[in-house]
Amino acid sequence: MDKAESQLPPFVRCWKICCSLIFLLCLPLFAFGADEFRILVVLSESMTPYQTFAKAFQQNLPSNFQVRVLDHPEGFSAEDARADLIVTAGVKATDLMMNKAVPVLAVMIPSTKYVDLLEKQNRAGQISAIYIDQPLSRQVALLSAVLPESKRVGVLYSAESRIDLKDLHSELDKQGYKLVAKQVQGSETLSSGLDEVLEHSDVLLAIPDSNIFNSSYIRNILLSSYRRHIPLVGLSQAYVNAGALCAIFSTPEQLAAQASAEAILFAQTRHLPGPQPPAQFTIAVNQDVARTLDVTINPPNVLHIQVENIARVRR
Repeated sequence: MDKAESQLPPFVRCWKICCSLIFLLCLPLFAFGADEFRILVVLSESMTPYQTFAKAFQQNLPSNFQVRVLDHPEGFSAEDARADLIVTAGVKATDLMMNKAVPVLAVMIPSTKYVDLLEKQNRAGQISAIYIDQPLSRQVALLSAVLPESKRVGVLYSAESRIDLKDLHSELDKQGYKLVAKQVQGSETLSSGLDEVLEHSDVLLAIPDSNIFNSSYIRNILLSSYRRHIPLVGLSQAYVNAGALCAIFSTPEQLAAQASAEAILFAQTRHLPGPQPPAQFTIAVNQDVARTLDVTINPPNVLHIQVENIARVRR
């Protein structure tokens, strides 16, 4: 101890020693923190699909990734702004996180909603997405695998729908299908529009339009198509459970696997790729409906291979 140090009051010397010890004890923590990649996962709601996504996402990451999960976007704090990457699940979380000064990877969001939200921002290269909706080519490939002879494809859409009918027509035309599309607006025109489409269709294709395909209308749509022996191709397992012939969709676990791969890549490159459709997908089939409609349909694992092969050929 030098002379100046020895002349300090005892309590000051004790305080300095304690501070030094605290600093030394914390060194390993600081060193570990410097190597960590911090991800904030923000869920739109504390619902099972979002919770499943968050759990699977964390399980797919290396141990040196630090992940914090917010069940509600309103819980965002100043501490959360220190994250290296924000991963959002759902529209609400994406909307509320897009203005944060942290790169955002939006997951479980419809492509049309993402485009709408992105128009409000000016953060090129700092925001990207993994869509929840399947590419049109994949949906049409499922039609080709399940109903190759049902050439007239009915589609209902609202005025607010962002579906590109030109692209859908093009994809259907590539595989020999004809598009029968009808715009409807709420309950006033839904019934008559549905009857008109069903009269001229062999199959009804659901699209991600919440103004039509929602909990208020889906039961009537399914019953009407069922009575006419017109199969409905849905958007999720819930559709199949409710009476759709089949559906093609991506599970929270599949989207989490893709999102974690992008997060790992971002940690290495600090670059987000452009928005992309789901890489993996699942097919569900309602065999009871198939029997009632007298449709011979392959099991999901066989359909999965068929869809991949058809989509590959059509690229």
